Amino acid sequence: MDESFYSGMSAWLTQAGLAGTAEIEIMAGFCDRCVAAGLPLGRANVFIDTLHPVYEGRVFSWGYGPNEAPQLDYGRTTPEAIAASGSDPQIVAAYERWQKSPFYKMLQTGDSFLRRRLNPAANDEFVVLPALIAKGMTDYVAIINRFAADGIIGEMDAVYTSWVTAAPDGFNDNHLATLQRLAPYLALAVKSVSLARMTTTLMETYLGRDAGQRVLHGKIMRGIAERIDAVIWFSDLRGFTRITDAAPKQVIPLLNDYFDAIVSAIQEHGGDVVKLIGDGILAIFTAQDREHACGAALAAAIAARKAVSELKKRRVADDKPVTDMYLGLHVGEVFYGNVGSRERLDFTVIGPAVNEASRIAAMCRSVDQPLLASASFAEVGDIKRRLVSVGRYALRGVAHPQELFTLDPDVWTSAPPPQSR
Repeated sequence: MDESFYSGMSAWLTQAGLAGTAEIEIMAGFCDRCVAAGLPLGRANVFIDTLHPVYEGRVFSWGYGPNEAPQLDYGRTTPEAIAASGSDPQIVAAYERWQKSPFYKMLQTGDSFLRRRLNPAANDEFVVLPALIAKGMTDYVAIINRFAADGIIGEMDAVYTSWVTAAPDGFNDNHLATLQRLAPYLALAVKSVSLARMTTTLMETYLGRDAGQRVLHGKIMRGIAERIDAVIWFSDLRGFTRITDAAPKQVIPLLNDYFDAIVSAIQEHGGDVVKLIGDGILAIFTAQDREHACGAALAAAIAARKAVSELKKRRVADDKPVTDMYLGLHVGEVFYGNVGSRERLDFTVIGPAVNEASRIAAMCRSVDQPLLASASFAEVGDIKRRLVSVGRYALRGVAHPQELFTLDPDVWTSAPPPQSR
């Protein structure tokens, strides 16, 4: 390889990283260019950990068959993950496989480079080698490009790459020098793009999809809030305090199960979860017209109720505590934006309509209804034909008694399809 190849490749990788080119495209472009220049690559992988509530990281592959995915997320491979899962067999197997990998050994020894000739003698050393040998590969190289301490974020502390060839004589010294020289540039490009993706994931995970995107687009100034028209969803769980007192170790798993069921229903029908408050969920449904937003919220409510019912059956079968969802729905104008101090901001919704939704949800206990909706909500379009009145009630902090509605019992069993935005 001459210097023009190295300079051209480093320039291309720099531009790809700056442009935010997808990691799988960076991987394919890198490997294709190397092969064109005479590097006999057969297969290659890039691994990078991330900050994600479910996955530990992602692998990008090149040179595999049409039925093999070029990009895969991988789960947790730590003793903590095994303990948290209750020794789930799949997580245990993943951890054991990780312990038999070349990268695990390199982390134990502190090495950054490992090479193994692929022959029968190497067959049992690492779990990944037998399949490569069976495919006719002859040489395997693993490289770790570590980050400085200040560059580590969570588990993301390095970029791991592996390279194999089917060339009869394997990699020669020039091939190995090329891989070692270019791997840091590839690692930097992949890290740059992965950090941007990770930032988006974190924003959407902790702020919600819409709020996360707004923050990423620069709406971070304190005191700047947009007045929007929205359906406000405020739900919580029945008897949560009692469950907390009776079975404190069950609280976090219970919340996770119920939030999975309810939040999934909200998001599938176009809603955005703004905040999780203890056992409560504050969400909004926005649309160009109120009727669409109210219809989406009702569809989400029916789907959430169905999901909670199915969840209860599974938890009862496992002898775990169960509960139900109370839900208040209201529609009105809210302020949507940043509120807080100079050091700590919250992207949220505020306003009388939010407070009223909270009070309506609290009334569910008093009138023994799983869902209550305001008159403002019921009067939108033809929404009222799916509701029945439960009477007028005084709401704390609200000037006048309000007529409240719940879903017609027949409607609970006939959920409409998810609403698109």
